[in-house]
Amino acid sequence: MNELSNNPFHYHFDRLEDVADKISEVLQCPITIEDVNHRLLAYSTHDESTDQARISTIIRRRVPEKVINSLWKDGTIPKLLSTDEPIRVGQIDEVGLGNRIAISIWKNNEVLGFIWALEIEKRLQENELHLLKKAAQAVKNKMLHLQIRKTEKAERNQEFFWKLLTGHISTENEIREGFHELNLTLPFIFSVVVFKFPHEINSAAERKLSYLLQTTQQAHIVLDTIDYDELIILLSTKNAAPLTDIKLFTRSLIRQLKERYSMKDVIASIGGIYSQPGFIEKSYKEAQAVQGIKKRFPAETNELSCFSELGIYQYLDLLYEQRKQQGYTNYSLQKLKDYDKQHKTNLVQTLEVFLDHDSQVHEVSKALNIHVNTLSYRLKRIAEIAELNLKNPNQKMTIYLDLKLDRMSL
Repeated sequence: MNELSNNPFHYHFDRLEDVADKISEVLQCPITIEDVNHRLLAYSTHDESTDQARISTIIRRRVPEKVINSLWKDGTIPKLLSTDEPIRVGQIDEVGLGNRIAISIWKNNEVLGFIWALEIEKRLQENELHLLKKAAQAVKNKMLHLQIRKTEKAERNQEFFWKLLTGHISTENEIREGFHELNLTLPFIFSVVVFKFPHEINSAAERKLSYLLQTTQQAHIVLDTIDYDELIILLSTKNAAPLTDIKLFTRSLIRQLKERYSMKDVIASIGGIYSQPGFIEKSYKEAQAVQGIKKRFPAETNELSCFSELGIYQYLDLLYEQRKQQGYTNYSLQKLKDYDKQHKTNLVQTLEVFLDHDSQVHEVSKALNIHVNTLSYRLKRIAEIAELNLKNPNQKMTIYLDLKLDRMSL
C-alpha cells in the first residue's frame, strides 16, 4: 500500500499524452516519449522551456536524423539499448540539443521506447531519477497495446508486399486498392532494393534493421520484408535525381550497419526505377539479377549496384543461352586458351584485365604486377596468336563479351 502511495503513476491513464503530462508535472520539466525507432508518441504540453531538437521532433513527429546520429556518436543510444537506468545526456550545440535525462522502456529483453526529460531550468536529483524509473513502467503498460497493433499492421503490410513482389497482385487497380486498404501512399517514383547479407538475418539483426529503416530520413521506405539472408525494400523518392538519392541511401545504410553493429559484407542491389505500380515485380527481378551478376563477377561489378548501370551484364544470361544453343565458339579466344594450355602462359587473363581496365596500360600493368614493357610484349603476342586487332572496337567488344560468357560456364 505504501509503495502505491509513493508512486504518482500507479493509477490508470486513458492516453499516453496524459502520462507525459503527469511525468512533467511530477518532475517539473518538459517530457517527450518516443518509440524505439525515435518516432514521437507523446509530449507534455504547456512547457515554457524547450530546445530546438525537441521543437523539431514535435513538428516532424520524429527525432531529426542528425540528432539520432549525434546520439549514436556520443554513445548515448548504445547505453540506452543496454541499461534500464537513467542516462544523463550533455548538450550538443551543433544539433540544438540541450541537457536532458533519458531512460529506456523495457519489456523483458527488448527496448520499446524512451522517455526524455529536459534539464533546461533544473537538474533532476536522485529521488526524481527514481520517480523517472517508475514513470517508465507506467509508459510501458500503455506502449504494449500500441506494439500489438503495430505488429498486426506490419504483418498485413508484409503479406501485401510479397503479393506485389511475386506478381500475385499485378493490375494497377488491384495495387491501388491494396495500398488504399492499408492506408499507404502509392509511390510516384520507386525502386525495389535488395540488401544481401552473408548469413541468415536473425531476430536480433531484424530489430537493428527495423531501427535503421524507421529512423532514416534520406528516402521513404514504403514497404519492407526479410527473406532468409535478404532485406527487400520498396523505396520511394520525390527528388529530381532518384537514382542518386537511392544510391546514397544504400551506401548510408551499409555504412551504419558496419559502424553501429559491426555487420559487414552486405551487398546492395537496386532494381529499375519506375512510376507505374505494375512494375514493382519487374524492379524486384532486376534487383535479384544484379545480385546474381555481382556474385558471378565481383571484381568487375564492385562499383555497380543498379540494374541500369550494368551495361552488357544485363544481357549476359540471354547471350549465354543463345551461344549455348548455337554451339558458338569464339575463334580468337579459343586460340588463346589452347596456347595458354600448351605453353603454361596466362594470355587470356592478361587480355581480360586489359579490357576490364579500358586498355589503360599503366593501370593494367599495376593490376597484373608486371612492367609496362612486359605487358606490351604480351599484348603483341595476343594480337598475333588470336589474329586480333586490339585497336578495333568491334573486335575488342566481341571478345570481351565472350570472355565474360566463358566465365559463366565455369
